Amino acid sequence: MTSEHEYLTVGQLTRYIHRKFTADPYLERVYVTGEISNFRERPRHQYFSLKDKDAVLGVVMYAGAYRKIKFKPEEGMKVLATGRVDVYEKSGRYQLIIDHMEPQGVGALYQAYEQLKAKLKAEGLFDRPKRPIPRFPRRIAVITSQSGAVIKDIMTTVNRRYPIAQLVLFPAAVQGEQAADSLVGRLKEVNARGDFDTIIIGRGGGSIEDLWPFNEEKVARAIVASKIPVISSVGHETDTTIADLVADRRVATPTAAAEIATPVLTEEIAKIIDERERMVRAENKMLRFYADKVQRLVTAPVLQHPHRFLEQRSQTLDQLMLRLENRQTTLVKTLHERVTALATRLQRQSPQAKVAAWKQQAQAYAQRLQTSEVRLLQIRRQRISQLVGQLDALSPLKIMTRGYAYVTGADGQVVRDVTAFKPDDQVRLHMSTGQATARIEQIERNDSDDSKTTNV
Repeated sequence: MTSEHEYLTVGQLTRYIHRKFTADPYLERVYVTGEISNFRERPRHQYFSLKDKDAVLGVVMYAGAYRKIKFKPEEGMKVLATGRVDVYEKSGRYQLIIDHMEPQGVGALYQAYEQLKAKLKAEGLFDRPKRPIPRFPRRIAVITSQSGAVIKDIMTTVNRRYPIAQLVLFPAAVQGEQAADSLVGRLKEVNARGDFDTIIIGRGGGSIEDLWPFNEEKVARAIVASKIPVISSVGHETDTTIADLVADRRVATPTAAAEIATPVLTEEIAKIIDERERMVRAENKMLRFYADKVQRLVTAPVLQHPHRFLEQRSQTLDQLMLRLENRQTTLVKTLHERVTALATRLQRQSPQAKVAAWKQQAQAYAQRLQTSEVRLLQIRRQRISQLVGQLDALSPLKIMTRGYAYVTGADGQVVRDVTAFKPDDQVRLHMSTGQATARIEQIERNDSDDSKTTNV
């Protein structure tokens, strides 16, 4: 069965649609706003999507166009894109080929500035230790426009303040697409020569577009990589560039940059003169001090009578030798005593020595016991002798030997009172040598009241 219609291949249809898109003047230049989606930065061309709540549009941005944008696209960022619509024949997909893009609501340059600023700050480039600016530079490199007012202001200020410094201009583009590469090249050239003390880089004020080369990442990294201290003088006080943030010093004007880079020669000469006078005064004072010291040494007794000095030192040496000998003798004696004591302690620790000591101690205890017994016996004997003597002294018999006697009655009881006698009573007299019988013939009593004798 033969068809009445002519069928097209897929390729033919796709090419036809491609020609339609290419020939349509409305699709040759379109302006689209949307939100970036599926973005992942690729080495060359960039493929992602623009979307809104109603649709999704495939996007291609070739490497040449992508390098020109000043910010980094991010997922979800709203952008304004300019380009043309075309069909990719291999897949039959239509897509927007972007040749220019910028953030919606925020300028592309400002967005790029903030992104680079955050990136370099996160790397610590703003907080890195700053290189000190040399105080007395011999050669200063100035990287700026040859025709601008910057070099003139710097030259005027340096010639006024420090004319002995040599200024060398390295002309560079400070505006336009080639400016960043020009600045980087000059920075590398100055560092490669290595005979400069300070670098001043800058330009006059302007819009963010005019100042943009000083916001390029390559320029910032070249300043950081410089081995020579860099003073940045870009724009005015209100214009802060990335170059200002990474430089070792940042100033607002070229004049201020020259003032930072150089001292005032007349002031430094005055300081040198003042320091020289101070040094002369100090040297004179030191010379007088040492002259007095030399005079004292010359008149010192040791130089007048050196033999006395030797005599004193000889005597001191003898005393030290004597002290050394004494210390040696004392040390030897001390060590000998320690050895003896240790030997004694060692001997005492022996069981045999302990047994001998205990035996000797037991013998000493036995001797002491025997001595105590003898002494105690002697004390007891002496005590008995004393008691016997006292008893003998108190014995009636002892008294009776001196002519005393006691009397007993007929009942044999001792008579103690004369009132117990009656005349013609017989009594018995007891004396030390014997007894006798007597008869009472008269009784005489002593009257205690009138102390008189009364016959009874």
